[in-house]
Amino acid sequence: MGETPATIEDHSLRGPIDRPALITIRDLVDEAEPLATPQLDDFLNPSVLEVSLDDGLCGATNARIDVQWTTQADYKFHYTDSKDVNFRWGKHPHDGDYISVSDLEHYHPPPDASSNPDDVEDSCIKQSPEELVTRAVLKLWRVAYRTDSYAPLNSGSNPP
Repeated sequence: MGETPATIEDHSLRGPIDRPALITIRDLVDEAEPLATPQLDDFLNPSVLEVSLDDGLCGATNARIDVQWTTQADYKFHYTDSKDVNFRWGKHPHDGDYISVSDLEHYHPPPDASSNPDDVEDSCIKQSPEELVTRAVLKLWRVAYRTDSYAPLNSGSNPP
């Protein structure tokens, strides 16, 4: 099934990028995660917050999380690393294409952040404010980092 302009629009973030939200996320990441260096791609008119990580998950030597947040509170937190592993948390319309996703919040699991409807999962992140979503993403990433496993990324719970 090919992507049509309508399909692409249905899977897009709504609204323009929210600069104050990205600045809030940047400051929180800078304060909370010692392995991270967050930077806006353009300070006055950003399209993405790039969070460089000095280490990655499961043997990756470095990684990055690209963050987009809109004025409609739609978002993407997309992780990619030196081993070409990708996953992302998102909140935006998806036209009901994701079979096991009950609302706008969803998770595209590793290794390739597939958008195949059979692969996309309901996200464990159900908060809405950018501060809470960012803290949840950092916590999930940190637990996965400590356990050297992708399993905790969408678990919403701490490992034993």
